[in-house]
Amino acid sequence: MTTIGVKRGVRAAGLPWWILLITGALWIFVSWLVLGFDKTSVRTIATLAGLVILAAGVAELYLLFFAPGWKWLHAILGGLFIVTGFFALFNPGSTVFWLAAFIGWYLLFKGIADIILGFLTRGENDAWWLGIIVGVIEMGLGFWSAGRFNRSIYLLVVYIAVIALFRGITDIVMAFRVRKIAESI
Repeated sequence: MTTIGVKRGVRAAGLPWWILLITGALWIFVSWLVLGFDKTSVRTIATLAGLVILAAGVAELYLLFFAPGWKWLHAILGGLFIVTGFFALFNPGSTVFWLAAFIGWYLLFKGIADIILGFLTRGENDAWWLGIIVGVIEMGLGFWSAGRFNRSIYLLVVYIAVIALFRGITDIVMAFRVRKIAESI
C-alpha cells in the first residue's frame, strides 16, 4: 500500500491517534493482569480469553469497514473470533484446551502475517523490524504449543498475555504512525 493509500485510510477512518494510544495501554494492562492467574482459576481464564477474543473480533470488524484492503480476511477473522469468544464465555470450563489450541494456531498464522507485513512495509514504516520480531516470537509460541497437551492451561494464560501485550505494542506504534500521517495531510 502506498503512503497516499495509508493517508486516505487514516482520513476515512477519522480515528484520533490518541484512542489507539489508550487502547494500547489498556491491552498492556490486560496482559499484566492475566499473568497473575494460575491453574486454579480455569473458568476465569477461559472467560477472560473469551473477552479478549471478542475484543479482537470487534477490532477485526472495525478494520473490515475502515481498512483500505484485505476486507475479506478481516471479515473471516472477525466472525471466527466473535463466535469463539461467545463460545468461551458461555461454556468456559470445557473450552480451556480448545482455546489453547485455537490460540496456538492463531499465533502461528499471525506470526507469519506479521513477518510478511513487516517486509512489505519496509519503505513506509519506520518500525517494520518490530513486526518481524513480534512475528518470529508469535510463530515460536505457536509451534511450542504443539507439544504436550497437559500444559494447555498454562499456555492459555501465556497466550492471552502475549496476545494482549503484542496488541498493546502494535496499537501504541500505530497511534504514533497515525499521528505522523495525520499531521502530514
